Amino acid sequence: QVRLAESGGGLVQAGGSLRLSCAASGRTFSYAMGWFRRPPGKEREFVAAISWGGGGNTYYSDSVKGRFTISRDGAKDTVYLQMNSLKPEDTAVYYCARRKTAWTTDPGYLEYEYDFWGQGTQVTVSS
Repeated sequence: QVRLAESGGGLVQAGGSLRLSCAASGRTFSYAMGWFRRPPGKEREFVAAISWGGGGNTYYSDSVKGRFTISRDGAKDTVYLQMNSLKPEDTAVYYCARRKTAWTTDPGYLEYEYDFWGQGTQVTVSS
């Protein structure tokens, strides 16, 4: 069993920054990890993903590319999402998730490709 716990959300003004953390208990080293978000009244959407192990490959949605950075620390079993230049439209509940299959090399843009999810952390960006 894998448990994921997000933290680091909060209220920030537009243009500000936040760093989200996703602490994992259980096996995650061999699995790619992803961040998704659910804006108010909308479906959950892909934000970013990082490959297994050292995290040499990263993937981003067009809406966050150039502003957000995903990374992972294998020693701490933690995945991060550094969010800069935040916009009001970034307001959402942010979730981290683990891929279903180990050693995958494709990006993982879809929810069904993930099996374990955290409870989410709220990010609110004021204008």
